[in-house]
Amino acid sequence: MTAIDDLPPLREVIARHDLRAKKQLGQNFLLDLNLTARIARAAGDLTQCDVLEIGPGPGGLTRGLLAEGARHVLAIEKDARAIPALEEIAAAYPGRLTIIHGDALQVDPLAHLTSPIRVAANLPYNIGTELLIRWLTPPDWPPFWQSLTLMFQKEVAQRIVAKPGGKAYGRLALLAQWRCEVQIVLTLPPQAFVPAPKVESAVVQLTALPEPRFPADAKILSELTASAFNQRRKMLRASLRGVHPEIESLLTQSGIPPTARAEEIGLEAFCTLARNLEAARRQG
Repeated sequence: MTAIDDLPPLREVIARHDLRAKKQLGQNFLLDLNLTARIARAAGDLTQCDVLEIGPGPGGLTRGLLAEGARHVLAIEKDARAIPALEEIAAAYPGRLTIIHGDALQVDPLAHLTSPIRVAANLPYNIGTELLIRWLTPPDWPPFWQSLTLMFQKEVAQRIVAKPGGKAYGRLALLAQWRCEVQIVLTLPPQAFVPAPKVESAVVQLTALPEPRFPADAKILSELTASAFNQRRKMLRASLRGVHPEIESLLTQSGIPPTARAEEIGLEAFCTLARNLEAARRQG
């Protein structure tokens, strides 16, 4: 295995700092620095970018990002045990790594970052989906980030890239694909991690589009997809009944059979329905 820097192997770092992964923090550490460098490369040319990393743990991906030339990395870590290990990386890369000890759901990273910004993270499993939805649904678009390169359980990754017609297709796919190019760039087996999770993992690349693929009000689209997929086994005329009293005619007007189910309907049709619903509400 080739070294990516002059720092010690991650197993040594974990042993020295007693960094055994904690299940309650959703931790699974990726120890192969060649793999972390591959993930960093998947994020693209980082030499002119600041990078936001959530949950760096002992710093495997952090080291990959810095070794691949990231201009500056902001690492937000909740686990106090990991901070000394991250500080050792900061000392090896003077001025290029800022560490915040805190909860990523509570910290505003933008005070510490300069555009252009990319996000790269082996996200803690217990907050990964919540963070992704936040990043996909900001008040304004384009967002603060150019791209997201994120590790998830493979099942979650497949939901992000899913197409209509299958069980994996749902609200997460629609929110992601409405505003981003999405693809799975790497799949990793359980044994790549310590401790080994019970499932495979996958790295998803999401690249922000300048504008959404189809016009729609973000709040209305989010409301529609939440209602439709929360009762995905029902016909849309039933699952969307609470959205508008004339939902059947709005569905028909949008080219959607009222008897269809949510998983059969593509992104463009949902956006058309969102526009028609917005117009109907305006008319009272």
